[in-house]
Amino acid sequence: MTKTTANVTVKIETEAGDMTAEFFTDLAPGHVENFVKLAREGFYDGTRFHRIIPGFMIQGGCPNTKDGGSGSPGTGDPGYKIDAEFNDVHHERGVLSMARSQDPNSAGSQFFVCHGEAGFLDNQYTAFGRLTEGFEALDAIASGACKSGGEGSSPVEPVKIVRMTIVEND
Repeated sequence: MTKTTANVTVKIETEAGDMTAEFFTDLAPGHVENFVKLAREGFYDGTRFHRIIPGFMIQGGCPNTKDGGSGSPGTGDPGYKIDAEFNDVHHERGVLSMARSQDPNSAGSQFFVCHGEAGFLDNQYTAFGRLTEGFEALDAIASGACKSGGEGSSPVEPVKIVRMTIVEND
């Protein structure tokens, strides 16, 4: 564990309520360090959950979803990619994992929170944390209405991440 990510949690304040998560610094140190760095820089503040599939996951972290952002939601990143750190964490309700393209080493800033059982993602996506509080907010975001067309995962009114705060724990 690096000093920047040891014993920290994140508070994700959203328009639908707050969520708190702990990190798997021993299993995905690079992903945790990247997420914490971006959160501390305010990168996630003002982004929206742009992809919602009830019973599966909510996805956010794309800079294109900020007010005034350009580009299609779901295609943005911080300007770099990080290598996969696949591990044995089971993707289930409350697990935080990094979104990516077909390339396993294409994660950057986009992440998802599992809303339900998603074991088919195990060892294919990097799980890096788990909710400890805020399941009501997760449920509220996941229950939002989505537009028809495509896979039907584009929310009519995407929920904004107001801010993320990294909390130092003793």
